Amino acid sequence: MTTMTILLQAAQQGGGMQMIIMMVAIFAIMWFFMIRPQNKKQKEIQNFRNNLAVGAEVITSGGIYGKVKEIKEEDNSLILEIASGVKVKVDRNSVYAAAPNAPAGK
Repeated sequence: MTTMTILLQAAQQGGGMQMIIMMVAIFAIMWFFMIRPQNKKQKEIQNFRNNLAVGAEVITSGGIYGKVKEIKEEDNSLILEIASGVKVKVDRNSVYAAAPNAPAGK
């Protein structure tokens, strides 16, 4: 059954307004506890990525700890030093968190 069919049947039985209020309440609860926090977290991650600077210690989505050595704006990538003299190029969108106590360079 579709949602419209359920709403029409509830309206015929006299409980249509209660059903609509219940559905709105369920959507509001889902938005408040699921959608809103996820959007807030995504904005924080994007702000972090936009404010990256050379020398920042970060963790990639793959779990690699490193120190930003170079930022390439033209292809939206970073050069990370993951050990002394070992550098890798990663996409800026794969960086998720700052790592103040990361074991980078050891």
